[in-house]
Amino acid sequence: MSVVGKKQQLSSSIAAQGTDTDEPGSDGAGAGNGGSSGASAPITPDYVLQLNKITDDYLCTPDANIYEIDFTRFKIRDLESGAVLFEIAKPSLSDITHTASAGTAATPGAAGTTKDEQTSAPATTEEPEETFEPNAGRYVRYQFTPQFLKLKTVGATVEFTVGSKSVKNFRMIERHFFKDRLLKTFDFEFGYCIPFSKNTCEHIYEFPTIPPDLVNEMIQHPFETRSDSFYFVDGCLVMHNKADYAYNGGL
Repeated sequence: MSVVGKKQQLSSSIAAQGTDTDEPGSDGAGAGNGGSSGASAPITPDYVLQLNKITDDYLCTPDANIYEIDFTRFKIRDLESGAVLFEIAKPSLSDITHTASAGTAATPGAAGTTKDEQTSAPATTEEPEETFEPNAGRYVRYQFTPQFLKLKTVGATVEFTVGSKSVKNFRMIERHFFKDRLLKTFDFEFGYCIPFSKNTCEHIYEFPTIPPDLVNEMIQHPFETRSDSFYFVDGCLVMHNKADYAYNGGL
């Protein structure tokens, strides 16, 4: 199944800074604190659209994704030249199985060791303790060259799968900040996705014109440009991802 994404709203707030907006919520917290996952009121699209800084924490837990939405491929391309700027894909189960099988076949002996040396090795070894990172997969770091900031229109193609529940009114709101300065807001609709479907859609990002002095500052301060991506199903927040960006690649 292929869903055509619709760009619902694009707003730039580069010129309109210094407007502190109180964030809605039954707990009385304002938008200036960046929000927290401890808010008692449901997180709504209107709520995140009023945030005036990057959030301090994730606004939902991973288990909020009851629809089992899983992003499996992501590609960014320059629409003017057609050049692919970034592409990443999640390994499929068959790829993982093939890699594991190849690794098992290559284990009879380590290079540069003799049979005697292997025999004299301790019978037991202490394995490193595995740690669980609850936010794994929800954060991405990008590094681009300064030329990226000169692009006008970029296409972002995403491929994702859906679990046993149908997904209605799937919507993404993405907020980009440099330090505490709002650069742009993108608001996209994915539409309806049937259960157990694989979906592909390309969203068009029309970048605002950034003043030269701000461009230089963003280049000189890598990873201080950040974004929050909020995903809603029927107005309910089910996923929250974060990213940061550097534009000093090759310097």
